[in-house]
Amino acid sequence: MNGMRALLGLGIPLIAVSFSDDDSERAAAEARSAGVDVAELRIDRFSRTDAGHVRAQVRAFDGLPVLATVRSAAEGGGWTGGEEARLELFREVAPLVDAVDVELSARAIVADVVAAAHAHDAVAIVSYHNFDHTPDIAELDAVVRGAKEVGADIVKISTMATTTADLKVLASLLVNSGDTEMIVIAMGAIGTASRIFFPALGSRLTYTFIGHQPTSGQLDYAETSALIRKFHPAYDERKGAVDA
Repeated sequence: MNGMRALLGLGIPLIAVSFSDDDSERAAAEARSAGVDVAELRIDRFSRTDAGHVRAQVRAFDGLPVLATVRSAAEGGGWTGGEEARLELFREVAPLVDAVDVELSARAIVADVVAAAHAHDAVAIVSYHNFDHTPDIAELDAVVRGAKEVGADIVKISTMATTTADLKVLASLLVNSGDTEMIVIAMGAIGTASRIFFPALGSRLTYTFIGHQPTSGQLDYAETSALIRKFHPAYDERKGAVDA
C-alpha cells in the first residue's frame, strides 16, 4: 500500500524532510526516530545517480513514505543533465517510492513522469518554483490549470514572498482551490508563517530539514513539528497515538 497516499487520505498536514545521499542509513534511522512523515530524497543532489546507487538510497528509507525529487537547476535544483536521463531516473524509482515531484516547466518529460508514477500507484506532484517573486493570482491559476492538465495528483506552488501581500495571494490560491489538492509555500523570511499556517488552509505538505537548512524561510524539523502539533490538533492527536 502507498504509505504517503494513506497519510494524505487522513486529511491532516504532513511534514517532509529532505535528504541527499550523505550517510543514508544514519539519516533514515534518525528520520524514523524523529517521526518524520515523508522522506523527500533529493536525487538531484546525490553524489551519484546510477540506478544501483539510487535504489540503495531508497531502500535505506524502507518503512517511511518516500518522495523522489530530481529537481532541475532551472528551478533551484542540482540536476544539470539531460531530460532523457532525468526521465529514466524517474522511471527507475517510480516502482520503489510513494510519490515523485517534477516541475511543470519540464515540458519534454512531465507527462511521461506523471504516467510512470501512475503506472506504479505513486502520487504525482507537479511543481512550480519562483525564487524571485510571487506572481499575480491569474498567473498562478494558469500554473494550476497546466499542472492538472498533465495529470498532477497534487499541484505544488512555491514562490518568494517579499511582502504580506504575497502571502495573501498564496492564501487566496489555497482558499479557492476547490477540489484541487495543493502544496503552497512562501519562501523567504516573510514566508515562514506559511509553512506552519497554510496547512490549515489545505496545503498538504510542509517541508523542513534536519541539520543543514536548504531553503530560505524553513524552520528545522524539531521546531516545525512542535508548531504543527501546537496549531493543528488533528496532527497532534495522530502523533500522540503513534508515540503511545
